[in-house]
Order: sequence, then structure tokens, then C-alpha cells
Amino acid sequence: MSTVIAFDFGFKRIGVAVGNSLLKQATPLAVIEAPTNDGKFAAIGALLQEWEPDLLVVGLPLHPDGAEHEMSVRCRRFANQLHGRYGLPSLLVDERYTSAVLTQRRGQHVDSDAAALILEQYFEQHDPS
Repeated sequence: MSTVIAFDFGFKRIGVAVGNSLLKQATPLAVIEAPTNDGKFAAIGALLQEWEPDLLVVGLPLHPDGAEHEMSVRCRRFANQLHGRYGLPSLLVDERYTSAVLTQRRGQHVDSDAAALILEQYFEQHDPS
């Protein structure tokens, strides 16, 4: 069994969810709102220390046709930074369909819910059974 933490990256907020490979269920964990990148990475570091994940998953936003856009590049960079800073493997998961599942609500709760959907999508795509 491995612990996995997923991120829904945004400029203002980063939604975070946690799950494990045995149950294949994701739980919204936190929303990180810090004015600086250092503050965001400090909050991420504290969560990683607490949960000791084996893998990090980052949602990759794409256009409906699968083409990348500016936010795709930023999410790739974020995933690379996570790997570089914390030495943990980080994977990108197509998040095109997660936003369709969420209602048009705004705010912190939606960010962590989005991260949970990203993690559930990872579990569905990487189910060895």
C-alpha cells in the first residue's frame, strides 16, 4: 500500500487531497493559500512530512481536444518543482473531466474537492486489477 497526495494547482490556491493505493479513495485534505511561493512550498513540505507519501500527483489542465495551454506548462513546472524539492516521484494526470464533475461553486472547498477528483482519476487509470 502506498500513500498518494494530489494537487490541484492554481495561482491563488492549491487544493490538496490524500489517498492510498489499497482503498483507492481520495479525501480532500487542505487548501494552501500563501502569498509567496516559499510559503506555499513550506505548507506543502509540512503536509508531506505529516503524511509521508510515496507519490505526488498533479492535475494537468488541457483543452477539450487534448492540446496544452499556458496553465498546462505551469502545472508541469509545479510537478517538476515538487520532485526536485522533495525527491518524490510526481505524475501528471489529465484533469479535463474533473471540472465537469464539480459544480460551478467557487472557493476553498472546491479546490480540495478538485484535488480529490484528480487523485481518484489517477487511481482509476493505474488500477492493476
